Amino acid sequence: MKEEIVVTQIDVNSNKVGIMRVNNVDYISLTDLANYANPDDPSGVIRNWMSNQNSFAFYSLWEELNNPDFNSVESHGIKNSEVPYNRFTMTPNRWKKDFNAIGIIPSSGRYSKGTYAHPDIAFEFASWLSPEFKLYLITEFQRLKLIESYSNEIEWRANRILAKANYLIHTDAIKNYIVPELSEKQKKFIYAEEADVLNVALFGMTAKEWREKNPEESKEGNIRDYADLLHLIILNNLENINAELIEMGMKQQERLVRLNNSAKKQIELLQHNQNIAKLETHKRS
Repeated sequence: MKEEIVVTQIDVNSNKVGIMRVNNVDYISLTDLANYANPDDPSGVIRNWMSNQNSFAFYSLWEELNNPDFNSVESHGIKNSEVPYNRFTMTPNRWKKDFNAIGIIPSSGRYSKGTYAHPDIAFEFASWLSPEFKLYLITEFQRLKLIESYSNEIEWRANRILAKANYLIHTDAIKNYIVPELSEKQKKFIYAEEADVLNVALFGMTAKEWREKNPEESKEGNIRDYADLLHLIILNNLENINAELIEMGMKQQERLVRLNNSAKKQIELLQHNQNIAKLETHKRS
């Protein structure tokens, strides 16, 4: 199974710190944190911390509690043979390779080079660097998770509204005239892009026509970037309907008329929906 990796950054007291998400598990860049202490040799900082007796006790215990495949036998051997006699040197590569560890991982990705660690371990490392720096890190990481949680909630609520809207659309027949009426020229025109079929059906113009009418706005985005949540929900519906009509073998001109009629009905039905209005308010704030 291919790993799903997403990389982002947070700003920790004017220091850029990478966050790598691997299959929905967050890892914080120890390399970026180590730059705070020694930008000339962050790898040396990490190695020194990993070779510290108290640090080893912490991150090895973390593995025992969270990693069923952890090589605990080898770990206990090091505790008894190397650690007490100052013959102990640990590196991220050795930790991952010899102990099958998952809490500290070296990464060679294009946008995630360096050493990353689970937040539990990264916070401990930051505390070793500086208790103050640790607090900054925790604050910014929590802020990131709060933003993600809020975004997920909005997406979930929008999907709920979309499901309810679809139910209403399929059970009610309501006419509307807010969506532009198609001209005979528009009905007969052959559009090169399917996206423009949807644009004309809902907005009454192609993406190019919108750019020509809105030259300043087009510098920052396209017609869909400026659409409100109501129109984006309807656009999502039209995309699904269009896909079904294409499978049925319906010609583009016929699909355009069908989609335009569907958009009219949907916008009449949903334009006074209070839940969509609330979501639109959250989106803007």
